[in-house]
Amino acid sequence: MTDLASENPDNHPDSEEEGALVQEARLWQGNGWTAKVIKNEEDEGWAVAMIRDGEPEPALVGPWTMGRDKKNPKPLDVNAFHTLVKTASEVIRRHEQQLQAILHKKLWVMVDDVEYKVTMEIVPDEEHPFAKLAAFNPDGDLVGSVRTSAGFKLTGTSAAKWIESGFRDPA
Repeated sequence: MTDLASENPDNHPDSEEEGALVQEARLWQGNGWTAKVIKNEEDEGWAVAMIRDGEPEPALVGPWTMGRDKKNPKPLDVNAFHTLVKTASEVIRRHEQQLQAILHKKLWVMVDDVEYKVTMEIVPDEEHPFAKLAAFNPDGDLVGSVRTSAGFKLTGTSAAKWIESGFRDPA
């Protein structure tokens, strides 16, 4: 096994090696991410773009600090890179949580003195998106389900009407 620290005292992979990670002042790779310091098109400052490996677009673009000469950007370093990875990962996690909340909804509704849990799972098919409604009794048993429009608005009122209709398609 090769000891990278002994071959390269700065512990920076040699960019000439095939598949080696780049760790330079304006480009830094590692942990499945690439940080690129870029000229901010809107003013004279600089920005940093964080791109997750395999993704076409940056997960995060934010302002970057000017260097001491007030002309060039501050160089990337390992500590700044790790902070940027943490921030970009959090942005992606929040986006995934928001998508999860949009695609998977649940609520409880009382109908004829029985409390039902109603779920709606949206299937975001590009050509024909749809939703699956399901109702569960207090024991957790499935008592009704139907495929409906992805645009169906699940509310306490709409869920109660659906249950009262005998679980017919509400669309």
